[in-house]
Amino acid sequence: MNRYEFQLRISPDQYLNYYRGTVRHVIARCTTGQNVQFPANLLQKFVSPEGISGNFVLTCDANNKCIDLQRIVVRG
Repeated sequence: MNRYEFQLRISPDQYLNYYRGTVRHVIARCTTGQNVQFPANLLQKFVSPEGISGNFVLTCDANNKCIDLQRIVVRG
C-alpha cells in the first residue's frame, strides 16, 4: 500500500467547484514533495462551514486506487 501525507486549505467558495462537479480531482503536494491526485468526492465528509482544512493521509493500493482518506492530528 502507498501512503500520501499532505495539508489542505480549501475555502467554502473553492469547494463549490468540487461539489458541483466542475472540478473532479484534487491535486495536493505531499510532505515528501511529490504531487498526488485523488477524486474530490473523498473530501465530502470533511467539509465544514469554513471549507476544508487540515492534515490528511491518503492510502492507496498497489495500483494507486484510493482506499481511504483520513484527517490526522500533527503533533510537534
